[in-house]
Amino acid sequence: MRMGLLGKKIGMTHLFDKEDKMVAVTALEVGPCVVTQVKHSRNDGYSALQIGFSETKEKHLTKPLLGHLKKNALAALRFLREIRMDSDDVVAEYQPGQELKVDLFFKEGDLIDVIGITKGKGFQGVMKRHGFRGGPSTHGSMQHRAPGSIGSTDFQRVIKGKKMPGQMGNVRMTVQNLRVVRVFPDKNLLLVTGAVPGGANGLVFVRKAIKEHAEA
Repeated sequence: MRMGLLGKKIGMTHLFDKEDKMVAVTALEVGPCVVTQVKHSRNDGYSALQIGFSETKEKHLTKPLLGHLKKNALAALRFLREIRMDSDDVVAEYQPGQELKVDLFFKEGDLIDVIGITKGKGFQGVMKRHGFRGGPSTHGSMQHRAPGSIGSTDFQRVIKGKKMPGQMGNVRMTVQNLRVVRVFPDKNLLLVTGAVPGGANGLVFVRKAIKEHAEA
């Protein structure tokens, strides 16, 4: 997994590019993150970096988590994430307590991936969840928003993966190849093209794009 930072979604706005075209952008507060643990293959069986984001009150953490942070004299952090690394040589560049800021990893023009949790929409029917057309709206069909037949004359059962009503949203989603339009290091802000999963103040993980395209 590529190195990245934790942050939160602020919201959406727009700006104008060099050709005076309006561009929709999402504002992300990315970092600063703190290195909370460095894992080596000789001790832990694999190489990884654990980072923390968003200081909070100690009473909001469990005692084991608080003890884990106090071992390295770190402040109470609300979110912790572990990032797998390729080798011990990579993690050797970092030390517990080291602060990671947005301008250390991202610059204008970079392509990035943003991982977040989509907005939960509760239990929804097939028309909203899967885009079904629905039945006739009039003439007493009584089949307006129902899914229709779900079985088969051969199998006598409902086939796995059938599109049905159910929980919609509230899933982990990765949006790839968003372009960084502006970086504000003093405010820990990134402005990126397009939309990002989740609502305002939702937690996101931002990393360099894994599948970089020429245009995004």
